Amino acid sequence: MNIKIIGVGKLKEKYLKQGIEEYAKRLSKFCKFEIVEVNDEKAPEKLSSAEMIDVKGKEGERILSKIKDKEYVYALAILGKERTSEDFAKEIADLGTYGHSDITFVIGGSLGLSDAVLKRADTQISFGKFTLPHQLMRMILTEQVYRGFMINAGSPYHK
Repeated sequence: MNIKIIGVGKLKEKYLKQGIEEYAKRLSKFCKFEIVEVNDEKAPEKLSSAEMIDVKGKEGERILSKIKDKEYVYALAILGKERTSEDFAKEIADLGTYGHSDITFVIGGSLGLSDAVLKRADTQISFGKFTLPHQLMRMILTEQVYRGFMINAGSPYHK
């Protein structure tokens, strides 16, 4: 199985990089795992609605250029479906069983994801109503993917 996370912007915080590296190392026994970073669009602090759409659109084009047709895509979105860790683990297992061995997760920038990316997604997933920094979300998502594989392996890690 191939798991890819596409994230907008460069990860700068050392502690987040170290956490992701640890979970990536653990994931290596279950799948091929990679993180792809796309550049965020520079924008002023205060944006009009049209400018926000433009920024998300440019970031969206960069994201979509990194997604292949065969990939099953999860868009991380506040309005997406919330899942338990067990449900998420089953979903990953089922995708692999039914021919979706390339799974991609997309984390937008500070403004979220463009409509084009949301339309390309096969499903949307939410980690709750909280607004979290997209850099931190990379580590949380990586841990949850690892947790899913551990649940599917019958490991007590997830308890």
